[in-house]
Amino acid sequence: MRRLVRRSIVFQSPGHVKLGLLFIHHDYGMLVLHVRSFCTAAMTSASPSEQVTYSISELAKEFALTTRAIRFYEGEGLLSPQRAGQRRVYAERERVRIKLILRGKRLGLSLSDIRELLDLYQATRGERAQLVKFLQVLAERRAMLNQQKEDIAIVLTEIDALERQCRKRLRAGTNGNA
Repeated sequence: MRRLVRRSIVFQSPGHVKLGLLFIHHDYGMLVLHVRSFCTAAMTSASPSEQVTYSISELAKEFALTTRAIRFYEGEGLLSPQRAGQRRVYAERERVRIKLILRGKRLGLSLSDIRELLDLYQATRGERAQLVKFLQVLAERRAMLNQQKEDIAIVLTEIDALERQCRKRLRAGTNGNA
């Protein structure tokens, strides 16, 4: 059975927007995608009054986080959204910072390490100091992971030895009542 779904889509790249149609159909157990481009237009950069903003819910959905986690990062000083009354308004800066926070967490960095790296960039308005610090943090993280790897190898060796002893005793016929 063949089912066709047609969707309008927008592709964005720096300076250009490409409009097109996305055709999706399921054909004999295979999902087939076709994209047909029909228009390319130059984008003008947004003026400060037209900056893209995000709600906390939009960012939570984009990054698969809870709104509580985003508020936590704000409480820890990692994010500083603008306010419109009681509502938080996040700019592209906070969106990028969330992306960097999540990348740091994947690397196993602590929130204080992440904060230090983000603050370094903010203070120097350049990336050299941040990159030097990041290399130092990565070296420390690598050393810690290598130590954990060695510790795990030792424990696995001990487990192997204990398993061999247990299997040897079972083959020998001891029932453990002695």
